[in-house]
Amino acid sequence: MSAAPKELRYAQAVSQALHDAMAADERVIVLGEDVAAAGGSFKATRGLLEAHGADRVRDTPISEASIVSAAVGAALTGLKPVVEIMFMDFITLAMDALVNQAAKARFMFGGQGSVPMVLRTPHGGGLSAGPQHSQCLEAWLAHVPGLKVVCPSNPQDAYSLLRAAIDDPDPVVFVEHKGLYARKGMVDTGERAAIGQARTVRPGRDVTLVSYGATVATCLQAAEQLAGEGVEAEVLDLRSIQPWDKAAVLASLARTHRMVVVHEAVRDFGVGAEIVATVMAEGFDELDAPVLRVAAPFMPAPFATSLEQGYAIHADAVLQAVRQTL
Repeated sequence: MSAAPKELRYAQAVSQALHDAMAADERVIVLGEDVAAAGGSFKATRGLLEAHGADRVRDTPISEASIVSAAVGAALTGLKPVVEIMFMDFITLAMDALVNQAAKARFMFGGQGSVPMVLRTPHGGGLSAGPQHSQCLEAWLAHVPGLKVVCPSNPQDAYSLLRAAIDDPDPVVFVEHKGLYARKGMVDTGERAAIGQARTVRPGRDVTLVSYGATVATCLQAAEQLAGEGVEAEVLDLRSIQPWDKAAVLASLARTHRMVVVHEAVRDFGVGAEIVATVMAEGFDELDAPVLRVAAPFMPAPFATSLEQGYAIHADAVLQAVRQTL
């Protein structure tokens, strides 16, 4: 029987999911730089070493390629590794293990082998961490057959989606947002999420806002302002980027007939482009206006706080896009 829902911060929800998964299945192990005694860069692995021991919670050398390669090998031998990459930017150093090995294993072994691993990594800006610590690279990974990519926007989904990712028989990239780690919310540890299912966060009739991760809150903020103008925006949280919930997006479009896709990653060749292309091909008859995208400009994330504020996605940009569709 699950415990009563309790208030947790986003990082604590990640930690709770790891604790519970490790308690439920001794095959679950945690690997990464400073994940053991230090509890991780953002303290999401705090307490795991004391609770589950050094055999299952291991600090690694500073080598992302080695961390992910070791996880792929461990997964192929029957373990369920969860690796932490400190910043999503550093995933570039582990692309061979992730893209050429983990993603391809089930296909290349004819279904006789798989890589049940989770790669946790934070993306996004807001901390003045500069262009090498603030990128949102999820579109790269969603483009690779064999990888699943999820991105929770709140503590409940941080818990439920991580449990689902650990249970998955194939590799899952679990994208967290640095700016959400301190956010609080009620978490029911008995609630489960399914990878590939979106969630309607706010119902509406006039326009659909499709988003994921930190910009879900931005969309809700914009929806509140639009409601004051008599415009009811429906906010859809994708939660899962690969696979994404095409049916939920098209169903929402059929209710509102207008759509704006919002994400923090750069606009060009991004997740929004895939959604817009699909809507144009399969939902064209429902459209009363062109589908628009609100995303970061095509440039590296700035370091200076003032410039980063101009680069970030604010509710005003969403409002402006919605007004163009009305």
